[in-house]
Amino acid sequence: QVQLQESGPGLVQASQTLSLTCTVSGDSITAGYYYWSWIRQAPGKGLEWVGYIDNSGGTYYRASLQSRTSISRDTSKNQFTLQLSSVTPGDTAVYYCARVIPRDYGSSSKYRGSWGQGTQVTVSS
Repeated sequence: QVQLQESGPGLVQASQTLSLTCTVSGDSITAGYYYWSWIRQAPGKGLEWVGYIDNSGGTYYRASLQSRTSISRDTSKNQFTLQLSSVTPGDTAVYYCARVIPRDYGSSSKYRGSWGQGTQVTVSS
């Protein structure tokens, strides 16, 4: 059974770079055909899909965040990482990593695919 766990600082200063790592166990991030994704949920709002890296290392980013987003991976550690630069308080959210099949990317539900428990990130001004 695949398990995902987010890690990273819970507090980031505005204008700095947010960096989160997702550690995967029970599956290889280079196997199969999944989108290893980052998703966030701000207070009182729905899920916002930030982007993904697929099994071959290809990436896709949400258009509105593309200029500030980078997703990379370390296959030796079976981890993938989100970097979001020039953060503002508007980036405050619970950030999740997830493994989804392509047709479930962008879903409004956390019941599709396998998700980490989420980590709160607060951006202070």
